[in-house]
Amino acid sequence: MPARTGKEFLERLAASRPHVEIQGRTVSENLPSHPAFRNVVRSYAELYDLQHDPAHKDVLTYTSPTSGEPVGTSFLTPTSSEDLVKRRMAFKTWADHSNGMLGRTGDYMNSSLMSLASAAEWFAQADPAFGENIRRYYEKVREEDLLCTHTLIPPQVNRAVAGTAQAGGKLAARIVKEDDNGVVIRGARMLATIAPFADEMLVFPSTVLRGTPEDKPYSYAFAVPNDAEGLRYIARESLDYDRPHHDHPLGSRFEESDAVVVFDDVHVPYERCFALGDAELCNGFYSQTSSVVHMTHQVVTRTTAKTEYTLGLVSLLTEAIGIEQFGHVQEDIAEIIATLEMLRAFLRAAEADAQLNDYGVMTPAWAPLNAARNLYPKLYQRFPQILRKLGASGLMATPTEADVHGPAAADIETYLQSATLAGAERVRLFRLVWDTCISAFASRQALYEYYFFGDPVRMAGAYVNSYDRAPYKAKVQAFLERC
Repeated sequence: MPARTGKEFLERLAASRPHVEIQGRTVSENLPSHPAFRNVVRSYAELYDLQHDPAHKDVLTYTSPTSGEPVGTSFLTPTSSEDLVKRRMAFKTWADHSNGMLGRTGDYMNSSLMSLASAAEWFAQADPAFGENIRRYYEKVREEDLLCTHTLIPPQVNRAVAGTAQAGGKLAARIVKEDDNGVVIRGARMLATIAPFADEMLVFPSTVLRGTPEDKPYSYAFAVPNDAEGLRYIARESLDYDRPHHDHPLGSRFEESDAVVVFDDVHVPYERCFALGDAELCNGFYSQTSSVVHMTHQVVTRTTAKTEYTLGLVSLLTEAIGIEQFGHVQEDIAEIIATLEMLRAFLRAAEADAQLNDYGVMTPAWAPLNAARNLYPKLYQRFPQILRKLGASGLMATPTEADVHGPAAADIETYLQSATLAGAERVRLFRLVWDTCISAFASRQALYEYYFFGDPVRMAGAYVNSYDRAPYKAKVQAFLERC
């Protein structure tokens, strides 16, 4: 099957039978019609349709090396600088479609699978079958254009002990049985974004494993279909309130569901396993395969699109109400501009300094991407703060579309106009600002970006410990010796 259309994506989703618990009800069929998912799945369908749009298909697809059909560019194994640029352009095309608000589009995990499959020999260290399994699985996802998500961490119960020790080791997803055909998984994991409407669930390593016998049941990497028997999702309340796009311009389009994943003795066939019982293999899963680098390449491209959107939005806001001439306003705008140019510079540096990794994959330089992923979670928190400050009390007075066209229409035109916009247009703009910085959707976006790669404090510790500072210490020491 070549790159999917939106219609094909929705048809496959409609035919699946995932077990989703949401707001006290069980959903297991007709998921594309459910109020919590119907708008966001159509936004995802639009991304698949872009693959067939004459304006974008040359960027968003390439020719499959096995089928000869056009497949998604995010599956492309880069062997040249030009390949990296094409991948980034494809990431950007999808990210621009949602202003960077969709954080789990397929290109994120596709990038991981591409890198993992290229490093098949890394997995073959434990068992040659694992290397073949990851390679064949990548080809399956590529040729069927499947939408994958993943789940990483154990339930948040008692942070004072390791996840594998929660409730005596009875909560985190673990291997409880092995038979001639595979393994049985029991327990839970979090947090799986878009899980209710993905095609496949990737269950990958996350935390560092010590390699003790107690850690062995938690040392694994595998994939299961979204509607595998015994797999359940507990989804949070939807932030799409089934309101018009005018009133909730972002939440009514891009509200990605997040879910806890419950494994109720889910059987995973061996052909879907990529690592089992090997803590060392799991600990090197991302770093030794360059997977984290290619995933971050996609993420920094997406956050660049999100920052461009924020700059455009704040510029329209300040022009609309005539405040751009004030110094403190210009200072805030300058902060967003600086963030944008910094992200662009990180991407440019990562691609300019790219090198072939041990498996012949052209891989962006890690240092600039790692800097970006450590900075952006904090930098993004400023964006809604700036929008709230500049919009001020005007964000409290945001009538709905029904008001704009109802009995209050004349008053809205008279009293809610701005320096550059008529009343109705000003309301539309301020609804977008509101949905970017104040609404429940906006709050979820801020939280999501803050913890995208994990706890920023722990990330900072890992960043410091992994950064080679010896040359800089030596430089200062040499200067001291000259004094």
